[in-house]
Amino acid sequence: MTESATPAITTSRWLLLGSLYVTQYFGPGFFLIALVAILRESGAALEMVSVVYLLGLVWALKFLWAPWVDRWQSRQIGHFRAWLIAMQSIMILSLLAIGRFDPVRDFWVIYGLCMLLSLASATQDVAVDGLAYRLVPPKERGFANGLQAAGGLLGNLLGAGGVLMAYPHVGWAGCTLILAAGTAVSLVQVLWFREPVHPPHSGEGARVFKRLWALVLRPGQRCWLTMILFYPLGVSLGYALITPILVDAGWSLDRIGLAVNVVGSLCGIPAALLTGRLIRRFGVQPILIGAAVLQVPGILALALPLVGATGMAPVTLAVGLFFFCYNPVLAVLTTLMMHRSDPASPATDYALQYSLYMLFSIVAVTLGTAAAGQIGYMGVLAVAAFCALAMAPLAMGRRHQESGQDSPDQDASPAVTLVSPQAQIDLLTP
Repeated sequence: MTESATPAITTSRWLLLGSLYVTQYFGPGFFLIALVAILRESGAALEMVSVVYLLGLVWALKFLWAPWVDRWQSRQIGHFRAWLIAMQSIMILSLLAIGRFDPVRDFWVIYGLCMLLSLASATQDVAVDGLAYRLVPPKERGFANGLQAAGGLLGNLLGAGGVLMAYPHVGWAGCTLILAAGTAVSLVQVLWFREPVHPPHSGEGARVFKRLWALVLRPGQRCWLTMILFYPLGVSLGYALITPILVDAGWSLDRIGLAVNVVGSLCGIPAALLTGRLIRRFGVQPILIGAAVLQVPGILALALPLVGATGMAPVTLAVGLFFFCYNPVLAVLTTLMMHRSDPASPATDYALQYSLYMLFSIVAVTLGTAAAGQIGYMGVLAVAAFCALAMAPLAMGRRHQESGQDSPDQDASPAVTLVSPQAQIDLLTP
């Protein structure tokens, strides 16, 4: 089935994609926050606490096994449906098993199970992206990626926020049971879902380094590589400063968690969904430019507590505005990642591009925090705002690079063709 022949997506399939994007963040979101807090409260050494954050690296490395998700398929169960059933089952069983152990006394057992949970969650994300590529028509990909960003925020809000708030009342085992039950909702939806049959492929297009060369490293792809790495640089630098700024302003960790995990997520969800609808209405190009410029007020809003506005109202406004201005960047960038994926290896292509973005963002967050010690918070915010504004000219020039005479896709062989000319026209114009 070609991209142009993809039928309109039904409401039940939108609900399925949204549910999967939410529940895959339940477990990882909870453990990255709760396990750290419980360990420190119990007097665990910082060396032990620090290894918890390594769970997040699994998501950044998912491109390494994404080709297997593209290549291995079941004609009876469905290509991506089979992967989703397997990963959902592993996540549920892992959560039930984790609840049987003590987080301090049995830390390394729980850590191993959490690593398995993160691996299953990241693999599910690869499969969901591949499924979304197959199900969602090109014109609807903007909304699909807005839904993905919103789902991640809602999953983090419920897992790292809601379930963590229930911990004092239901305990460790109760929290893991809630997480397992929430994840099971998506499994039931997947079991009822019937994936459309797609023509099998040889898997040649799913080789990691071949796809990496075709997507971002081949001569002529510098504009897109620059976009992946530097388009979100401004907000990444700004995000690195939120917690240190609030700690220095005298905020307690629970108030910071409320401002960032709850208020930030609640402001980011409508922004992500709105961005998806705007892409559907106006096309990618104008939203790409607008999202670059929109980063600036969100970044500058973080200066409010630096000038003495450290009360609940101004800080909530600053954090809320930052998240509202940040999520359009993610939604439009991931839409373009999906747009540039090949039908023969959609999960691999999307995972490769997203992993590059994630790895560079981690580096930017680290460097931004370190730079604040040299040039101050205001200095880093000024650099972040400049980087965000500098992306607008690059976004403006992208239309010519995508549809102009020097596009690298023109001489690509069928094995590495990124997207059809008609799909480019469909997405870059209203």
